[in-house]
Amino acid sequence: MTAVDKPRVLVVDDERVLAGVVANYLDRSGFDVRICGDGAEAVGAVRDWLPSVVLLDLGLPGLDGVEVCRRIREFSDCYVLMLTARDDEDDKLRGLEVGADDYVTKPFSVREVVARVDAMLRRPRTGVRQRQRVFGELVVDPEAREARLEGRVLGLTRTEFDLLLVLSARPGTAFSRQALLDEVWGEGWVGDSHVVDVHIGNLRKKLEEPAAPRFVQTVRGVGYKMGDGA
Repeated sequence: MTAVDKPRVLVVDDERVLAGVVANYLDRSGFDVRICGDGAEAVGAVRDWLPSVVLLDLGLPGLDGVEVCRRIREFSDCYVLMLTARDDEDDKLRGLEVGADDYVTKPFSVREVVARVDAMLRRPRTGVRQRQRVFGELVVDPEAREARLEGRVLGLTRTEFDLLLVLSARPGTAFSRQALLDEVWGEGWVGDSHVVDVHIGNLRKKLEEPAAPRFVQTVRGVGYKMGDGA
């Protein structure tokens, strides 16, 4: 496989030794890898190099990981996996709320990080042509990977769209958090199922009034289902 064919992964961490170890494992696993130790440099690298995945340390000096992620989301839908040494739940939630897809807490297994990256890139992308799915004013277009509300294209992250794609494929069906993890993050994914709730919350903010959801509805004691938009 040539460098052109390899999936691109940008490792953003000011701990150069750790970044080097992670990059080495990714390189040996078949990825094209670059390293950045500075937040502003990372934003430019994402814009110019167009990586598929960004491994982003939350505790960067200066421009921190949350702000880096916020800026990346202004122009890119690449997967963002946060690397954080912080135990504060609020920090992790802030990262997810600005568009990160997942997080790993330091110290972590480098093999686990590589497995997470691989799982992200293996999320199913069906080649079978699919019709648009209509729920009142909401149109979900699997082919274009777009969701339009009243004709306006919504700025969804990949994870938000993947969740909407799963729910809208079987409207009215209640999906447990574990079922959504299996469908979107992949079977065998290891992590906190709370990540589903955060991404659903972000999705709802873009779709509707979260206090009175018409599209993505909570099924108490189970999980979530797709409503008809009425």
